[in-house]
Amino acid sequence: MLEAKRDRVTRDEVPTPALVVDASVLDANISKMASYFANRKTKLRPHFKAHKCVEIARAQIAKGSTVGLTCATVRELEVLREAGFPDVLLANEISTQDKAERVANVARDISVKVAVDSRRQIDLLEEACSQVGGECGVLVDINVGLPRCGIPPSRAPKLAQSVVDSPHLRFEGLMGYEGHCVLLEDPQLRRDNTLAAMDLLLEAKEAVEAAGIEVRIVSAGGTGTYDITGNLEFVTEIQAGSYVLMDDAYYKLGLGFERGLYLLCTVISRSSSAIAVADGGLKALSTDHGLPTVLESKEAKVAFLSDEHATILAPPDRSELEEGSKIHLTVTHIDPTINMHDELWVLDGEKVVDVWPIAARGYGRRSNGGC
Repeated sequence: MLEAKRDRVTRDEVPTPALVVDASVLDANISKMASYFANRKTKLRPHFKAHKCVEIARAQIAKGSTVGLTCATVRELEVLREAGFPDVLLANEISTQDKAERVANVARDISVKVAVDSRRQIDLLEEACSQVGGECGVLVDINVGLPRCGIPPSRAPKLAQSVVDSPHLRFEGLMGYEGHCVLLEDPQLRRDNTLAAMDLLLEAKEAVEAAGIEVRIVSAGGTGTYDITGNLEFVTEIQAGSYVLMDDAYYKLGLGFERGLYLLCTVISRSSSAIAVADGGLKALSTDHGLPTVLESKEAKVAFLSDEHATILAPPDRSELEEGSKIHLTVTHIDPTINMHDELWVLDGEKVVDVWPIAARGYGRRSNGGC
């Protein structure tokens, strides 16, 4: 029914809970980031994992200043291949044969680059590419301070040489993600820590080049550090993603991007004058970065989320929190929240102008046999 009359659907008719996108904010955020990199040597490789939506990715590429896309999972890589994107970085390690084979299959059709931090991963990719006939680019992942993946700079030349020696792999360069810096609220602290992290990435680059290996790509950065890392001469691309729709965690940094994503809910109960209950809970919102706020009322406070409910401490006699009212909850962490939903409702003011599928959500099996 909604699909048949989409051109006449308003926000109040959207079935809740639902993720709604402000189309004008989305466009402004994409334009702002593209403009920043328009006249810089460093370019943008937007991170698809933030939104997992092909339509948003196309809008990012259309604005320019990009060299391709970044993704985090093999499923995302396959979705982007199917959508026709020609250049994708899988900024994650592959450590199983099945995933290596899936990456190699994609690499037959488009330019694929994959992060590695071990010889075993290189061998898996080499074997898979030799079997299917593909060729895969490789970035050696450097640990720049985030206790996650990556190797110390001193080990980079040896691993880079292993890639060079692999007939079906191309050594493209290095990657280092300063994820421990991107959400630091103090601007000077964020800058100082980011530059210290990037010193490690530069150390790795210089070590690899001293071994006689060309480093064509140095990939780093995120939304919180795009204007720090993106100003370094040796960094060639920035992997920012959350800037597109923003969330509370990044918004409070004052980066100049606006919040464009909300969870639209319906107040389903006012059985107590002091409490309003809405229909958006833990199955619709991630809370790893804290509880959401209510856009319609500064006085209201979300007390807690249950599976299907948001319990809100609400001032009495407020019409915007009456039973049946639609309210907007802010999103505190975009990536895991979007992964809970099937679609994004795109709004121009009160009007629904489109409904976009979240094509790469989850880890389920693709129609072509992938998962």
